[in-house]
Amino acid sequence: MRPGTRNQAAAIASGLPPVEDAGGETWMMTYLDMMTLLLVVTMAMLALAGKGHARTQHSSDYRVPPVFTAKSLTSMQAPGALLLVPAPPVVEPEPVVEPVAVVEPEPAKPTTQDLLNELPLDKLGNDIEVVTNESSVSFRISSEILFPSGQSDLNLGGLAVLRQLIPVLDSVPHKVIVAGHTDTQDIRSARFPSNWELSGARAGSVVRYLQANGIHPERLAAIGYADTRPLADNTTTEGRARNRRVELILER
Repeated sequence: MRPGTRNQAAAIASGLPPVEDAGGETWMMTYLDMMTLLLVVTMAMLALAGKGHARTQHSSDYRVPPVFTAKSLTSMQAPGALLLVPAPPVVEPEPVVEPVAVVEPEPAKPTTQDLLNELPLDKLGNDIEVVTNESSVSFRISSEILFPSGQSDLNLGGLAVLRQLIPVLDSVPHKVIVAGHTDTQDIRSARFPSNWELSGARAGSVVRYLQANGIHPERLAAIGYADTRPLADNTTTEGRARNRRVELILER
């Protein structure tokens, strides 16, 4: 009997499990080595998996700082609390520069002296008195030169004097007012019941002459003042003679 057979028989006889021979123990050792290696590999993989989970857990614990907006603050505030939101910056409007209106100066109004300078007065005789004031230039002529006593028809001397005024009055476009004046002596004639009619008729005679010699009728007017605007005292002969006159007023 072989030794191995004898050992197995002895083991069976003693109630122990049979012992494999040397050839049987070889594969058992190889199997144990494989199981040990698998255990080591499994433990290594578990160790690596544990480190990765810890790293992932640490990364997930990091939080991005929150960005707060007005809407988020509104949702976070306690009910009934007053939310303070910064006001936007105030932008001051640009000042509006109003255009400055350019006012053209009004042309200067001509003065009486300007009017006088325009008139060709060098040919006027001594029978015509030139009188100026703030608003007009007047040509004063004695009634004794223009009319017979108590009449309104121009005489030859009066026509000659008025003829001198035609170029003067025609040199400007201004209005010409012819005013008749008398003294205080009553006339009481059939033609002229009072000095009003006489003064007005004499002014009308001068106007008709001016119109007939080229002065436009729209520029002419006749007025009788009788004895209401004396230049001198009517109690003297000289004064009454001065008051009897006709004035041609050239308004500027």
